[in-house]
Amino acid sequence: MRKMYAGARLRRLREERRMTQAALAKSLDLSPSYLNQLERDQRPLTIPVLLKLNSTFDLDVQFFAADSDARLVSDLHEVLVDAAGGDSAPLAEVEELATRQPEVARLLVAMHRRLRAATDQLDLLSSRVAAPTGGPGVPMPYEDVRDFFYDHHNHIPHLDHLAEQLFEESGLTIGSLDRQLARIAEERAGVTVLVRGDGADPAIPKRHYDPESRTLTLARRLRPGQRAFQIATTLGFLLFGAELDAVLSETPSLTGESRALARIGLANYFAGALILPYGRFLRSAEELRYDIDLLSLRFEVGFETICHRLSTLQRQGQRGVPFFLVRTDRAGNISKRQSATAFHFSRVGGSCPLWVVHEAFANPGRILTQIAAMPDGRRYLWIARTSFIAPHGFGTATKNFALGLGCDIEYADRLVYSTGLHLDDPAAAVPIGAGCKVCERPACPQRAFPQIGSPLAVAENTSTDLPYPRMLR
Repeated sequence: MRKMYAGARLRRLREERRMTQAALAKSLDLSPSYLNQLERDQRPLTIPVLLKLNSTFDLDVQFFAADSDARLVSDLHEVLVDAAGGDSAPLAEVEELATRQPEVARLLVAMHRRLRAATDQLDLLSSRVAAPTGGPGVPMPYEDVRDFFYDHHNHIPHLDHLAEQLFEESGLTIGSLDRQLARIAEERAGVTVLVRGDGADPAIPKRHYDPESRTLTLARRLRPGQRAFQIATTLGFLLFGAELDAVLSETPSLTGESRALARIGLANYFAGALILPYGRFLRSAEELRYDIDLLSLRFEVGFETICHRLSTLQRQGQRGVPFFLVRTDRAGNISKRQSATAFHFSRVGGSCPLWVVHEAFANPGRILTQIAAMPDGRRYLWIARTSFIAPHGFGTATKNFALGLGCDIEYADRLVYSTGLHLDDPAAAVPIGAGCKVCERPACPQRAFPQIGSPLAVAENTSTDLPYPRMLR
């Protein structure tokens, strides 16, 4: 086992807990001088000290792992590749910056996000000079909201506790939650819940709340679990609006449309936490080995709702498997990305065509599995399945998506989907990448774009099966 130097992480932990070196050393039964040497990377972190840290502070098992900053490293590496045209710093130096100066690394990533947003807006405005009335229409607020939840590791503990408390205090039970929540809406908020429409009119919104009449109208086409979710969302706004604002106030960079959309996202988070209360849901997930279909039956909600909730189970002292979730369409556009751990979703060049998520469209309704390996060697277990919204009558369009739910290979044996897979065999993993434009794999037969900054091997006298063959350096 190689020596682990984790001074920056140890110092960050101490600063987050507002402790002096002397106080932390005392809690760990170490001398202050020894702790000082650990923080300055003059001594490696030993197993006994690591175990003491994890037990004392209830840390995620990955907190001091070498890949615990993988998400930040991946973000920073992509920033440097994109900004420098491929001539970024060596990966080892990027890792050292992310580890030793994480706040600087996050600042660079945030600056690059703003730069890309401004560049995209400038490009769009330039293309609309001939039609100035069209407005900019840049969909960047949605990206801001995705980044907001991404940076929070898709876990908002305060809202989880509020939802669980409301569930218990109101005497709610699993089953027919839509009717129970309609009663809570009447008793606690003075809101009357109505269902209208013939179920086929897409013009009728799923949820509409009229504050003057204090009436919440739901579309008849919604299933009971969907109605429960919409009622819970409205309860989030009405009963806990101040708490939603308090969470948003921690991220002052969210303004205007971005803040408004993030507030809706937080209300939706609360709704998911209310209809799938943390403790009950986590116990069921562990009992059923994270079988999504069985969880759907037990809690009377859809496949996608269960996947969403599974990606949020990171309560301190009561953690589930750290999942990451994506939703993509047939064209490969990712409309949702949520991550509780280190997996990196590229913003450049789409997603990997070898990813099992794309195969789901050829196998509608069937759960597919894949052991995938990233270029840095980390392996993941992925499951994928299609999810569609039923059409409103014959001849109308159907919304069809593929959902992907993944976790690090070390958690795979806790999932029923690992049955029969060769988890310990690296050769069983499919090599994928974060996206073609940043992927470092030189011999991928499915590459859609050349790697940014990588010179191509252009040869008139030679033809290969590889798209965009790279010049050997």
